Amino acid sequence: MDLGEVSRGLVGDGVPQDLVNELIAAYVEAKRRFYLGDHRPGEVEGGRFSEAAFRIVQHECGLKVTPIGKNLPSVNDQMLAKFENATGARDAARFHIPRALKTIYGIRNKRDVAHLADGIDPNLQDATLVTGNMDWVMAELVRLHHGVSANEAHAIIEDLVTKDVPAVQEIDGQPVILADLKPRERALLMLYRAGAEGTTLDELSGWLRTPRKADLKARLKKLDVDKLVLIHPKTGRVYLTDKGIRYVEEKKLAQPV
Repeated sequence: MDLGEVSRGLVGDGVPQDLVNELIAAYVEAKRRFYLGDHRPGEVEGGRFSEAAFRIVQHECGLKVTPIGKNLPSVNDQMLAKFENATGARDAARFHIPRALKTIYGIRNKRDVAHLADGIDPNLQDATLVTGNMDWVMAELVRLHHGVSANEAHAIIEDLVTKDVPAVQEIDGQPVILADLKPRERALLMLYRAGAEGTTLDELSGWLRTPRKADLKARLKKLDVDKLVLIHPKTGRVYLTDKGIRYVEEKKLAQPV
């Protein structure tokens, strides 16, 4: 399922199109910034995401939806109580999603993100909390409006937004690595770009335009031994491990050239 299908599912189940557009745009931008280590804009987008999601919860609970462009009511216990009192709505909309959104909103407004506060700079800890809560809210909305299980919804969201890789340009379907990298780093970068779905040896060889596939296979086996990739023993598909993801991000292999 891609973002278009998620959007169509939400709208088809009655969620207003403008709210869905705003929600997904903020989500994509926040995740993109997070992958690039740009924490302040990501957290600000988390606030924008929350404002769209709060309006969707208003819709879910049968309350008056605050028009886009007008300020939401104060995000406080009184606001949450209105959701809780909407006894005809599902528990996720009444209790769980609003609490997750309140956390995101608090980071945006009280941790020196949207304005000067107590001197706390935007950081990985806060950004991780924000993006994690956004992922959870998106998964809940997918679960509610697409009729899938919580595990299925989580899997859908986990791979919705591919990691943004400015060091790679795609031209007519063919990716081109713009940075000057070692062969193993080129393979890791392409696997990073592939996301949770991984890829096949043939596909990876095509992306890298490797003249000798046997050399690439040998290189992947070494990366597997180093726990940076997994060559699945049953399917042969190649996946980047969490250790591999950290390697790519710490070495800044995906950064703009």
